[in-house]
Amino acid sequence: MQNIYEAQAANKRKTAVVLILFVIFATLSIYILSQAMAVYLGYEPGGLGITGVALIISGLLSFGSYYYSDKIVLKISGAKEAQRHEHFNFYTASENLAIAAGIPKPKLFVIEDSAPNAFATGRDPEHAVVCATTGLLSKLDKTELEGVIAHELSHIRNYDMRLASIVAILVGTVALLGDLFLRVSFRSSGGRGRKSGQIGLIFMILGLIFALLSPIIAQLIQLAISRRREFFADAGAVTLTRQPSGLVSALKKIASDHEPLEAANKATAHLYFENPFKDKTKSAVGWFAGLFNTHPPVLERISALEKMV
Repeated sequence: MQNIYEAQAANKRKTAVVLILFVIFATLSIYILSQAMAVYLGYEPGGLGITGVALIISGLLSFGSYYYSDKIVLKISGAKEAQRHEHFNFYTASENLAIAAGIPKPKLFVIEDSAPNAFATGRDPEHAVVCATTGLLSKLDKTELEGVIAHELSHIRNYDMRLASIVAILVGTVALLGDLFLRVSFRSSGGRGRKSGQIGLIFMILGLIFALLSPIIAQLIQLAISRRREFFADAGAVTLTRQPSGLVSALKKIASDHEPLEAANKATAHLYFENPFKDKTKSAVGWFAGLFNTHPPVLERISALEKMV
């Protein structure tokens, strides 16, 4: 058994380790790919010119997505602003839990869909949004609903959207450089980099390897960070509600509902409280398939919650 704060500390340490390893890997990948590109174009290895260009392009795209993330996701999901008189429990639970979390009450939106689910988005607590489906609001009791909302508020309080944006910039840069190198190298019979000697040849070989593998590895690490933040948000929810049983019951009820969420897609799936695709993803099993999941298995989340006192 471990108390809530021990669980939070453990999750924070594991997230930090994964994030540090990811930054090291992304930095190495970006460096090797940029050097390989420079060699191919006929320059001597050294410098970070191409890396800088890739970082600027990826950063601008990610910043735009980050700054307008709430509007983009709400538009894609077809969400409408919640009304206090119509969604009273949603409103009051969010107000009370926001006070407990020490953050402003987020804007509340509702998706007309009978599949129970929810998500949080927004660039910071002052511009945050919590969105729930009508299925969630109708199928959960008040204690279960508070557990789900507390989970989403924990994401907001922990700046998980900001973390996701930083990770997305690194993943985007690795993918951009890898794709660029492959396109340039395969469209011609050979580059001017053949004159750069043995070091240049080594960078070219490493560049090809990293161009093929690093985008996949980077995405896997990104998904691992996403799964770890779900555990962290679960622990944070318990600190707000002081009732692990409510969140456990909500997870069981949502997991047992096999209806996929029609409003979700691959771009927004990681935002949701639970995997919105449900049985559509169950054809692939095993630990390897689990590497590509945006959420940890429900049984693992329940097990972690039941260990908290």
